[in-house]
Amino acid sequence: MKSKLIILALLTITGISCNTKQQEVQISESAITKTVGTIVNNNKQANKILVEKGVKHVASLWRNTDGKLEDFENFCIKNYIYKTNEKELVFQKISKNIESLYGHFNEIGLELNENVQLENGPMHKIDNMFGAYSASAHLQSDFYNNKIAFYIALNFPPFTLEEKTTEGDKWTRKEWAYARLGDVFSYRIPAVLNQEYAQVEADADNYISAYNIYMGSLINDKGEKLFPKDMILLSHWNLRDEIKSNYSDKKVGLEKQEMIYSVMKNIITQDIPQKAINSDKYTWNPISNKLYDGKKEIEFEKEPNTRYQQIMNSFKALKAIDPYCPDQDTYIKRKFSGEMEISVEDCEALFDSFLSSPELKEVGKIISSRLGRDLRPFDIWYDGFKSRSSLDANKLDKMTQSLYPNAKAMEKRLPELLEKLGWSKERAQYLAEKIAVDPARGSGHAAGASMKGAKAHLRTRVPKTGMNYKGYNIAVHEFGHNVEQTISLYDVDYYMLNGVPNTSFTEALAFIFQKRDLFLLDIKNTDKKKEMMDALDIFWSTYEIMGVSMVDISVWKWLYANPNATTAQLNAEVQKIAKEVWNKYYADVFGCKDEMILGIYSHMVSYPLYLSAYSFGQIIEFQVDSYLRKHNFSDEVDRIYKLGRLTPQAWMKEATGEKLSVKPMVATVQEVLKNYKKQ
Repeated sequence: MKSKLIILALLTITGISCNTKQQEVQISESAITKTVGTIVNNNKQANKILVEKGVKHVASLWRNTDGKLEDFENFCIKNYIYKTNEKELVFQKISKNIESLYGHFNEIGLELNENVQLENGPMHKIDNMFGAYSASAHLQSDFYNNKIAFYIALNFPPFTLEEKTTEGDKWTRKEWAYARLGDVFSYRIPAVLNQEYAQVEADADNYISAYNIYMGSLINDKGEKLFPKDMILLSHWNLRDEIKSNYSDKKVGLEKQEMIYSVMKNIITQDIPQKAINSDKYTWNPISNKLYDGKKEIEFEKEPNTRYQQIMNSFKALKAIDPYCPDQDTYIKRKFSGEMEISVEDCEALFDSFLSSPELKEVGKIISSRLGRDLRPFDIWYDGFKSRSSLDANKLDKMTQSLYPNAKAMEKRLPELLEKLGWSKERAQYLAEKIAVDPARGSGHAAGASMKGAKAHLRTRVPKTGMNYKGYNIAVHEFGHNVEQTISLYDVDYYMLNGVPNTSFTEALAFIFQKRDLFLLDIKNTDKKKEMMDALDIFWSTYEIMGVSMVDISVWKWLYANPNATTAQLNAEVQKIAKEVWNKYYADVFGCKDEMILGIYSHMVSYPLYLSAYSFGQIIEFQVDSYLRKHNFSDEVDRIYKLGRLTPQAWMKEATGEKLSVKPMVATVQEVLKNYKKQ
């Protein structure tokens, strides 16, 4: 999970505190035309299209509190930059200062959240209060007040997604950087709304980070405990990973998986006992949903829809921003057309085409045959195509615990891991010294730097016994994020182009790193069928995450259609939508209907509409990884991630020579299935 783009996205939409009357645009079309004409007449070489774009944008941001009509006109006329050399000089100065501001605000945020996000001992409510504080909340408010925002908006206006798509092929790198600077002041949003959402986001993150299940306190109908006494799993990430790890356990693996699925269903429905969350004081049978104090069954209170209250809080906080974004007046539009730069309609069409692929049923039959049983709903996480699925989980744990007894041990070995992936000793050291490893309270995430001189942070859970394989596997994923974050910040030619088109592109490299986790442990795969298995693995995992993404999108569409819904209604609707998506895309493959497993994802609670980034990440991963396998891995990762924040399609064409599409993945699996049947 990557956090840097989320921080930058918030920084680009914060704004000034104002009421509805102040928000009204007071600049008429005739005033705009007059101002544009004066500017062009003052310099015959001025590009009238750009002048008009800049003046119109300033007019859309101008409020009564900013000055009268004549103030607007004078500001535009006096501050429009005519000379190319001066514009470039100003751009460099702005970029330097924005890097300083974004970078230091990011560092402040990381430090204020340390006690919340890192395993720094017991938490106090004051930690959450500081973690919810956003030092950057009033940044753009100040910039409107001192007119810096208007100066940038006038000379570096934003371009629409359509303009970037149709004209971007002809742009130089500098013109792309100018366009990205224009994105910083797309809208003017009250700072108080951003602060309110920062609080909601922090609350949701804290809720999820503390949602642990003490597996040693679970029993089956026979009263047996199947899991180690000290096993504590975070929902949903660690619960999912424990399901994956039990495919190699032929004795009680299936029973363990069924028990975990029962836990998940109780979380989704909110029938889970409140006392079973983050506690080992009681014994819980998640199958019958009975709670025991010792051997005595006791009555209990269910979790009171807290999960759905977090989702509702996010919806209300983000919906409050809608009126300030007239051309992207829903969070759905801002997330997809704005942040991801792929419309939600195009996204759903792409996902539907993949989820309807007939090849999925054939792959499902292969999995069923390999398991020797009918598919169960949790087999959306089938891990048997990966090399590690046949390895002893306990041996893997011992190996990683020995290598990485603490976070600092992993940090020390980062250069070695990069050298194994092909980087020179000098280049590996260059990248690794810009990455710090921290022990996380939650499952882990990657927190990128936002200025040169600062470090990216790799965060993963490290128990007292050392980093187990699950933590290591997540750490390698986050390491992929950190490598991207470092290259796309330190090596990109313009600061305003730092990063990637959207979070899907950093997820792609994280997945590419993650699938090499065994290679980095010096566990070699001599299986000649490896490439075939890899293709089936990513095909199946894409199937899983795209369905979850469709649930996420549908839930948000329902929220907009039912803004006054209660948490109980939202709970029921999530179950309903999860079952509907299951029945449409999964029931025929799995042979069972009305399953709600697609509603378990914690991202829906703490990272609104983020799941689609994983889906695109899988598609991008396949295309990029296929390209990297034919070229020098380290050299091409360096080249590709220096491209920076172009639009998704422009980036893919530059990176691999092909547009973003599911067709290459489907075509590859078609060939794999033909060869598989011949065996």
